[in-house]
Amino acid sequence: MSQSFDIAVIGATGTVGETIVQILEERDFPIGELHLLASAESAGSSVAYRGKNVRVREVDAFDFSKAQIAFFAAGPAVTRSYATRATAAGCAVIDLSAGLPVEQAPNLVPEVNGARLTSLPKPYQVACPSPGATALAMVLGPLRELLDIQRVSVTACMAVSSLGREGVTELARQTAELLNVRPLEPRVFDRQMAFNVLAQVGTPDAQGHVPLEKRMVSELRELLSLPLIKVGASCIQVPVFFGDSLSVSVQTLAPVDLAAVTAVLDAAHGIDRVEADDYPTPVGDAVGQDAVYVGRMRAGVDDACELNFWVTSDNVRKGAALNAVQVAELLIKDVA
Repeated sequence: MSQSFDIAVIGATGTVGETIVQILEERDFPIGELHLLASAESAGSSVAYRGKNVRVREVDAFDFSKAQIAFFAAGPAVTRSYATRATAAGCAVIDLSAGLPVEQAPNLVPEVNGARLTSLPKPYQVACPSPGATALAMVLGPLRELLDIQRVSVTACMAVSSLGREGVTELARQTAELLNVRPLEPRVFDRQMAFNVLAQVGTPDAQGHVPLEKRMVSELRELLSLPLIKVGASCIQVPVFFGDSLSVSVQTLAPVDLAAVTAVLDAAHGIDRVEADDYPTPVGDAVGQDAVYVGRMRAGVDDACELNFWVTSDNVRKGAALNAVQVAELLIKDVA
């Protein structure tokens, strides 16, 4: 492609922002000028890109007319503060923060509902769903035509990187303190995270649901274009640095044909199915990889209309940064 595009990455010093820059380079995205932006506290640092250190500037002073596409990876408050300014300047917005209402910025996973982009007005405002919803939609999307899905139940084991670099640093600190027999003082989490499992991720509402659980439910319905599907979601925090894992149960209207299911997934783009005598893990398979890994696929113990399986993927890479870049790759086909 001869045409190049000027790109802005807001939140460029965070784990997702840095990974976006890395993937843009890996996939040889046609970039003219790359603008790396962050808060005043992070401005002045640098991020590596194509053998050089690119200086990070303050987002508040940036003129969005200098960019054609902006990745917002700095939290919902930042997105709400600057997305309107970007759109007014004619800059397309790809939001990774859930900072915009879905009516304004619909969620896209190119392998699942990428065709929706063509129906949206310009300059585009689109969103990337949560990493868990992205991974699960990648698996269920190809199965929509095969299975009459009635209900999906998912327990999402969330890596601490879901909280950004702060979560990674906290788990490393707690682990070091415990291994060196020093008193542990929780800072980011409300209790010990190292060598532990926390039953919730975030603060629950009056009904006991945390925001990420409700977000996963609504995003999965949107991505699959199944607004009436029943979805139950439980998000737990596990002592893993990178890589989310999902234990999934799908209730169907008719008995599940496992051979047909595996054939569909084997043909699907972006899915790596692990054979029945093995299973995938975040550390051994998913971290640093672009694929969504699926294993332990089986029917219910006493219900032929039940399909159970295990999913794992790199939450920062495929779950966030790669999906955003893939959306941008769709967008540039029609942005000029």
